[in-house]
Amino acid sequence: MSSERAVLAFAGIMIIVSLLLTAYVHPNFVWLTAFVGANLFQSAFTGFCPAGTILQKLGFKSSCAAK
Repeated sequence: MSSERAVLAFAGIMIIVSLLLTAYVHPNFVWLTAFVGANLFQSAFTGFCPAGTILQKLGFKSSCAAK
């Protein structure tokens, strides 16, 4: 699995978990969902994703041929 796909999978899992936490634990967990969405939005424009950097350091390879 490439680091790009791993980031998408991680973001999806975090959104689902945060929505479940919002529904069953406390409504303020909706801010975690907002944070994940904002991070995805900014990474679309800047190309910087903290989760992507961490996953690459953990051994996930980039699918980009330029790297």
